[in-house]
Amino acid sequence: MKILVINSGSSSIKFKLYDMKNESVMCKGLIEQIGSDNSFAKISTAHGSIKEISRPIANHAQGIDIMNELLFNSGVVNSLDEIDGVGHRVVQGADVFSDAVLIDESVMAKIEELIPLAPLHNPAHLAGMRETLKVRPDIPNVAVFDTVFHQTMPKSSYMYALPIEFYEKYKIRKYGFHGTSHQFVSKAAAKILNIDYDKFSCITLHLGNGASIAAIKNGKCIDTTMGLTPLEGLMMGTRCGSIDPAIMPFLMENANLSAKEVDNIMNKKSGLLAIGGSNDMRIIEQKMDAGDENAKLAFDMFVLKVKKFIGAYIAILGKIDSIIFTAGIGENDARIREAVCEGLEIFDIKIDKIKNKESKDEPRRISQIDSKVRIAIVPTDEELAIAQDALRIIKNKGNK
Repeated sequence: MKILVINSGSSSIKFKLYDMKNESVMCKGLIEQIGSDNSFAKISTAHGSIKEISRPIANHAQGIDIMNELLFNSGVVNSLDEIDGVGHRVVQGADVFSDAVLIDESVMAKIEELIPLAPLHNPAHLAGMRETLKVRPDIPNVAVFDTVFHQTMPKSSYMYALPIEFYEKYKIRKYGFHGTSHQFVSKAAAKILNIDYDKFSCITLHLGNGASIAAIKNGKCIDTTMGLTPLEGLMMGTRCGSIDPAIMPFLMENANLSAKEVDNIMNKKSGLLAIGGSNDMRIIEQKMDAGDENAKLAFDMFVLKVKKFIGAYIAILGKIDSIIFTAGIGENDARIREAVCEGLEIFDIKIDKIKNKESKDEPRRISQIDSKVRIAIVPTDEELAIAQDALRIIKNKGNK
């Protein structure tokens, strides 16, 4: 079976086509700057061919047309009939969806109702769904939600200490994000370590420009760092992470900023960028090595916040089997991994500094032999996880 995975952003569409017989990538592509005169589209195939298109793309409907054009012109498929299903990434499923689901009008209506919780993401996802269904309504389309994996959190983890009517009326609670990634890498780690996933307890560190941590007990998420939005939790590339909430009204009153302006600062002008001058950890470290004190401060703040959540999650999990690093920083930055693990020996978390510095694009252990808690690096593959979920839902439909 061939499964197409679509990730529609506010001004972009990312896509990958998988042959699910061996879970191989047939092609991958990107359409950027939708809605501008500088729109750009690109596809690369498993055979090494690359095709590009540069022309204005007014909206997501045109973007999906361009995607189909690229699929045909690259020779990956000769007809949409060759595609057996489409998996769509959806950022916010709230507590409405507890699993991936076949898309129909009622599902899209529910996703639309959740737009206030994800005003930038859910409208783009819906645009991708509607245009895909318009072109080929007979192909099963599946919505896969970032929030589903975190739906196992107990109420004590996901509730905020606010008037309860805010939860009842506005659905204000912690939902968490990166769930597809946390589930994918935790399952892969359990397999590597030869532990039954239903008995596997770990802490997953999804560290990239967006960053989050999840506490997983017996294969179920019991807490995560992101909240109602992806702003809560860790310091990130441009996001401030958790801060004193009174800072927002303070800035509105004293700096004469609007709520939208403060929100924009916290999401797009804070984090590593605000302290160290770049949202790229590689540049932060280069500047730090050149003697930039603010870059060093940004590095230290990032590491400290990761460590604090590891300690907190060990406290609520008790015994853990593994700590798992993933995403751009987690997979590729040996310096961050070593700094995060430094001082955690008290929890029997011992990193092997030589293994940690090895450059391998594969899942691997980087802990010392006598470390009771195994440290692992597991490259994430959210698109493959979406394809797997889509295939599962489509097959279940056929078995009913």
